[in-house]
This record gives sequence, C-alpha cells and structure tokens, in this order.
Amino acid sequence: MAHSRIDFLIGRRLLLAALPAFFAVPALAKVSPTLLTGTLARFTLAKEPKPLPDLAFTDANDKPVTLADYKGKTVLLNFWATWCAPCVKEMPSLDKLQAEMGKDKFVVLPLSLDGPSKPKVAPFYADKKLSNLGIYFDKGKKVLGALDISVLPTSVLVDAQGREIGRMQGDADWDKPEALALMKAAVSA
Repeated sequence: MAHSRIDFLIGRRLLLAALPAFFAVPALAKVSPTLLTGTLARFTLAKEPKPLPDLAFTDANDKPVTLADYKGKTVLLNFWATWCAPCVKEMPSLDKLQAEMGKDKFVVLPLSLDGPSKPKVAPFYADKKLSNLGIYFDKGKKVLGALDISVLPTSVLVDAQGREIGRMQGDADWDKPEALALMKAAVSA
C-alpha cells in the first residue's frame, strides 16, 4: 500500500510540473487530432512555427501586395489555378470559410497560378459566386518556389507573426466544423 502512495505522489508532482508547459503551448498544439478528420486528415501541423520571408504577390489590379501587409492576422495561403480540378472544387468552401471567420483576425489569400489564363479568374469568381475572397496572383511563381510548393492545391497556414504553422497538400472541405475549429485555434494561438 505504501508503494501506491509513493507512486501517486510522484505522478502528482510530474503532473503539476507539466501543467505550466501545457498551458504555454500554442493553441494549435492543443487541437485534438480527432478534429483533423475527413479531408483535413492530411493537414500537417509544424513542430515549430517557421518564419517566412516577406512573400510578394499582386492583387487583381496588379498592385503589389506582401505577406507583411497581413501581419497581425492569421492567413490561410492557398495556391490554386482555374485549370486545376481539385482547386476548382475547394474554392467555394474557402469562400464559405472566409465568410464564417470574418476578416478582422483571419484572411484566406488564394494565390492564383493562372499566368496566361489570368483573365479567366474574375469570371470564374463570378460564376462560382465567390464574394468573400480576394483575387491574388503569384506572378512568375515566386511564392510557390519560396515555399517549396509542388502540388496544387496546397494551403499554408500562417500565424499572426508571419510564421508557417501548418500546411496541407490537396483539396479540403474548408467549411466543415473541423476546419473552422482549426482556424479558430490558429487565430487564438
């Protein structure tokens, strides 16, 4: 019986010692793996936030935009193209995600890789009724190369300090409860 009491006390000390570390972990680390189900099962959380360079791209009017312009917001950077069937499939769910999350602390940045077919993007948005997403282009695929993206679509989750905290290759259902929970955890991290 004395042995059980000692084991209990040691276990209690270990638990109490671990509590401060648990609460210091970013909110994303506390996301239950059970939330990463369905299409989000392929989402990979970074072990440590990875600082990103100041990525430069353009908006629909060819105005220069950088990732630093969104500092203070959590960003879901999505690489896509109108000629990519899985990309086309996921765009409405990204639009719904943006509508659900609002734009105060979170933004979806869909970076189109439509070079020669750039004039197709605005009509695509109109046809799909994408009213919550901006139009952005990765001219020369510089951002794609800087982030070592090789599959479309790929989504990169960036925290408010401009660090990569996770990514996913392939399309996802971004308007499902598990995706909303993941984005809310990222915003509160």
